[in-house]
Amino acid sequence: MTYWTEEFFGVKKPIIAMCHMQALPGDPKYDPRKGLDWVYEQARADLLALQEGGVDGVMFSNEFSLPYLTKVDTITVACMASIIAQLKPAIRVPFGVNVLWDPRASIDLAMATGAQFVREIFTGVYASDFGLWNTNCGEVVRHQHAIGAGHVKLFFNIVPEAAAYLGNRSVADIARSTVFNAEPDALCVSGLTAGAETSTQVLKLVKDAVPDVPVFANTGVRQENVEQQLAIADGAIIGTAFKVDGSIWNPVDVRRVKALMDKVRELRRSLG
Repeated sequence: MTYWTEEFFGVKKPIIAMCHMQALPGDPKYDPRKGLDWVYEQARADLLALQEGGVDGVMFSNEFSLPYLTKVDTITVACMASIIAQLKPAIRVPFGVNVLWDPRASIDLAMATGAQFVREIFTGVYASDFGLWNTNCGEVVRHQHAIGAGHVKLFFNIVPEAAAYLGNRSVADIARSTVFNAEPDALCVSGLTAGAETSTQVLKLVKDAVPDVPVFANTGVRQENVEQQLAIADGAIIGTAFKVDGSIWNPVDVRRVKALMDKVRELRRSLG
């Protein structure tokens, strides 16, 4: 089956790279001595390295805004919009945004910056490291259309990091009901935290349950397992594996990007 993602990104099994922003004003780890210009410079360096390495798309997130909020402060979205606006002349691939973990703010940011997709937790209720985590998909999607952002593709993360679904439901049932009720553009399946490998067993359960919707491996894809992950998934979102020494806290290493993307292209050739 050919999914919309193939035409959108121009390749089979697209790889979306994370461009992680350093801590922003208001975040506990923000460094006012370095300032927002330094945050921009770090994001620019990572973006250029990711594109030089050959990724198919990029997604900007406030990865270092730990501990995350499920309703972010205005300053976070404003700073991300400012940085992305400065980066736009250098962006050469489709790009998306993810304001952790606020779906409404993510859509607002996409509309403000021209981002073509967002990844978020749109559905479900969870017990999480951030407290009781509730969502209101109907309200968020109505907001999306009210602000004219109906063109923005929505990647639904149905296995959130650092959280457990409240209610005894299988991941296959969650996938089926999410697709029926919310009509996501794509589903994302994650491991426990950023950089933690996505279970191929869970990936297969989701893929088999909703064969008509693209399913992405959302965390933990790296050079050693990319073949196994993409044998099931329709694409992957990669952050940690592209960093120096494979550490999420480090800058992007263009050599690691090229090595992993070379393997992905080899895999694509075998698919015909």
